[in-house]
Amino acid sequence: MNNSPTAHLFSAAARCLSESDPIRKMALTDQAAADWRAGHLSLDAADADPVTDTAGRPAGLELVPPRQLLSRKLSTREGRAAMIHAVAHIEFNAINLAWDAVQRFRDMPVAFYADWVQIAAEEAEHFGLMCERLRDLGHDYGDFPAHNGLWEMAQRTAHDPLIRMALVPRVLEARGLDVTPGMIERFASAGDAETASRLGVILREEVGHVAAGSRWFRSLCQARDEEPSSHYFALLDTYMTGEIRCPLNLADRRRAGFDAAELEGLQQRCQR
Repeated sequence: MNNSPTAHLFSAAARCLSESDPIRKMALTDQAAADWRAGHLSLDAADADPVTDTAGRPAGLELVPPRQLLSRKLSTREGRAAMIHAVAHIEFNAINLAWDAVQRFRDMPVAFYADWVQIAAEEAEHFGLMCERLRDLGHDYGDFPAHNGLWEMAQRTAHDPLIRMALVPRVLEARGLDVTPGMIERFASAGDAETASRLGVILREEVGHVAAGSRWFRSLCQARDEEPSSHYFALLDTYMTGEIRCPLNLADRRRAGFDAAELEGLQQRCQR
């Protein structure tokens, strides 16, 4: 049997990223992850597809500023669907973010690609879990407006993997660790135990995703002789105006690689 690589990981990642159809994106993601695990994808960038800046999404998805999104009351079926759609949108963006990290940063260690390929596959599973619940409620992805904040941050951090690791996994995705426990409680209180259970699966796996961001952030800081904690807060000041929302999910943030000094600094910066 010929086990030599037959295609390029960077090309596969770019195809997954640029695919706009959600079902096709999930299928391509599953196939790319399987091919990577089987050793069929090369890391030779010499003749791989070029880096793409296009993140595919459904043509009918309406993107609006966050302030224009309506509040979601879980006491109604429509409100629950809107909240589930918001989570599905985050997970869809997370697929794109994982594949963008793979196809954009082409001089990282093999373990970096192993982490983010696995994360892309898990984000696709999370997206599928939420889409199933949307369909149970008579909706599908694209039926509600959404905002583009996650991808906008990806664009702002496209020039540097250290900054990407600091601000996407360790700020925006870490925010999911803070808010998801409350969402689980709200869905359970609204009588939607199935959605609450699925959010629990997502929360457990997202800890590992943020932990990967922490690990690579620290690795890149070490390579550049930067002190991680002070550099992290300097990046927050530059890109996020230092603002952090509270309360923090301290237990899961610790599991995701935040140390005591970082957690103390974050709590001091919380918006009151």
